Amino acid sequence: MEAKFTVSEVFRTSWKAAKSQIWVLTGLLIGYYILSFTLGMFALPAQSSKTGAIIVNVVSILISLLFMLGYLKNMFQTLDEIEPQFSAYGQQSRKIFTYFFASTLCGIIVVIGLCLFIIPGIYLALRLQFYQAFIVEEDAGIVDSLKRSWKITEGHVIPLLLLSLAMIGIVLVGVILFVVGVFFAIPVIYLMYCDSFRKLNTPLQIIEA
Repeated sequence: MEAKFTVSEVFRTSWKAAKSQIWVLTGLLIGYYILSFTLGMFALPAQSSKTGAIIVNVVSILISLLFMLGYLKNMFQTLDEIEPQFSAYGQQSRKIFTYFFASTLCGIIVVIGLCLFIIPGIYLALRLQFYQAFIVEEDAGIVDSLKRSWKITEGHVIPLLLLSLAMIGIVLVGVILFVVGVFFAIPVIYLMYCDSFRKLNTPLQIIEA
């Protein structure tokens, strides 16, 4: 049985989930930006030297990777009607390097595709995008996460493209709403990402079982 989803279906599910935990999800997002800004301000003196600049950049990247892993886990918790747990960030910390190298590999592949008249790059980005979800949800490895994303997205490029356009539209609406709306739009689009992942992946899990 092929996994199918519609943009409207994913949006309805994600919007309902977002409303149930919007203040927690928005608070975590705002907290991350405040932390990044604060660390950046304190790190300004250290950036006067090359060594200091490298250390600051490495720390910044690690914090960004950790937040993304933990925040995605929070999204899956929200979809499961569980209140997002701050402990998710500690639990996901051991996956930072897997996530970093998988992101780097995916980025290289997509950039090569973009150099080939752009469209191949968009196609590759759509097919490989769920590597993050596989790392968070199923503890997949660097290459395995990319391969499994490629597998579940087969035959679903057009719906995924429409979903991506819808996500962009939601963020633009958030920007129009005095910019502050972005902090409400971002949790919704992340939930849409996670929900579409589950809709594509679950039928395959049933068949393989």
